[in-house]
Amino acid sequence: MNALVASPAHRTRVLRALGVVPWRRRAVAAVEPVAQPVTMELPSSTSVVVVLPQGCTVRELDLLGRALCAFGPNLARAARIEVTDATQVPHAQAYLVFGQAQAHALGRALPADVMRDAHIVLADAPNELLSQAASKRRLWHALRSMRRALGAAGSP
Repeated sequence: MNALVASPAHRTRVLRALGVVPWRRRAVAAVEPVAQPVTMELPSSTSVVVVLPQGCTVRELDLLGRALCAFGPNLARAARIEVTDATQVPHAQAYLVFGQAQAHALGRALPADVMRDAHIVLADAPNELLSQAASKRRLWHALRSMRRALGAAGSP
């Protein structure tokens, strides 16, 4: 079998005629970039915010991500934050809080009028979700409640 070998110029002409834009690899930078401090920019307001405790394991985050995806795109795309006393929490119409300590931190971080207008649902801490069936059931009930609240807020 004869193989035709085209020159690079011929290949470029044919790709241009077909409307294909060839991609080229970027040159690897010889200079190592300076490490910038990581800053998380949160939206000023959003529909749902998921409040997580610090130091969640990958397994816990995977379980939570799958549960949130199961309840639609509104919860799947929810902003996920870890609240400490110094954290600035975005204003939202609903908060899904995992753990009692996070609920107290959220209460200290939000103004009273935002907390009054928001729908806040408390679920068990993520480490309890992996070990207790009752915690998983309470998570599903919390997610259903959240979905109902978001559906009621979205309809006139």
